[in-house]
Amino acid sequence: SLYANHLGEMERERAERSDRREGIGVCGWILVSISFLLVLITLPFSIWACIKVVREYERAVVFRLGRILPKKAKGPGLILILPCTDTFIRVDLRTVTCNIPPQEILTKDAVTTQVDGVVYYRIHSAVSAVANVSDVHSATFLLAQTTLRNVLGTKSLAQLLAGREEIAHGIQDVLDSATEQWGIKVARVEIKDIRIPVAMQRTMAAEAEAAQEARAKVVAAEGERNASKALKQASVVLAESPAGLQLRYLQTLTTLAAENNSTIVFPLPINMFEKLGQKNRGG
Repeated sequence: SLYANHLGEMERERAERSDRREGIGVCGWILVSISFLLVLITLPFSIWACIKVVREYERAVVFRLGRILPKKAKGPGLILILPCTDTFIRVDLRTVTCNIPPQEILTKDAVTTQVDGVVYYRIHSAVSAVANVSDVHSATFLLAQTTLRNVLGTKSLAQLLAGREEIAHGIQDVLDSATEQWGIKVARVEIKDIRIPVAMQRTMAAEAEAAQEARAKVVAAEGERNASKALKQASVVLAESPAGLQLRYLQTLTTLAAENNSTIVFPLPINMFEKLGQKNRGG
């Protein structure tokens, strides 16, 4: 692999030397020389047309007779432009916010949703952004829309709702690799909103409510079972100690009296009524 890398570097150096030899040609150098002489003759007035200021967040891609001058952008600061042979394009390197409008998406489980998002990107190679694409911002915007639809179309609704962050990272990787040749670096992708049809919202709400009711019934049944076990154990204890039953009765009366109730219920054993009925029949 080292040998292959060395061969690649040699090929690139040979190509650069051949480009420099070809350059702008003899006629081009004659035109450049004439332009430079005109600048010297018209000094100091020509200095205002030759010197340009490039801001800190900008780079200037300079074309001399149609060729990009040093194969890289100039700036920031002062740059020298020959008025007759040179032209330049300013490129802003600041981060750009690209709002993706709501996109109609059919998910993997055949649910129609509307999804919008935002993409943050910046230009890291001004020469590639100028030379490789006519309008880098429009191309990135359209590619972001297409990538959003393609990636989300492979996900189900549950994956879309639960894995926003992972899906956003996947879209970012796809966009970053696709726009690398345009000199674009995608910094971040965010999915802002997922709109579901009203009928689907009602279905999901009913499903969630039914699941909650089922869980509540399971919890209530578990509570009843535990309570019945506790009552069974309590009845065994009270059966072994008749005085304990009387104490429990007095404690219940105390609790009822503390609540300011006007009615007090006295429990009477059923066998007492049976004995009274037998005495009445005997009499």
